Amino acid sequence: MDRKDFLSQVGVGAAAFLAPICLGGIAGCGKSSTGSTSSVPTAPSNVDFTLDVSSGALASNGGFLVSQGILVARTNAGAFLAVSAACTHEGTTVNYNSANNNFVCPNHGAKFSSTGMVTLGPATTNLKSYNTSLTNSTLRIYS
Repeated sequence: MDRKDFLSQVGVGAAAFLAPICLGGIAGCGKSSTGSTSSVPTAPSNVDFTLDVSSGALASNGGFLVSQGILVARTNAGAFLAVSAACTHEGTTVNYNSANNNFVCPNHGAKFSSTGMVTLGPATTNLKSYNTSLTNSTLRIYS
């Protein structure tokens, strides 16, 4: 076997080995190993933690951050919102859109109201909403 034949065989072998892996990853997108649609991510429960809002993303109106699986946002009016951070469609971390006061999934475009209610699919389940309480510069997020 000459060099050309050897490299040709190696290339065909690698392609044969990798093709099912690559195609399986594409075909399996959003599906479990049983072929059913992936389950809705579980929102954090028994939540009770605090954040210092005197500096960082929450010090300014329109800012947001994710902590302990919860997206905490400060509206343009200065109020605080807290919802589960994982999109209920496939689990991608949502972002806060301060201009529209809503949450948006950057993966497939699902939108949620400021209270976490689905306003645009493909998500069909609301984000879990959490309570917030501000004392001086300490924000408490709790169930």
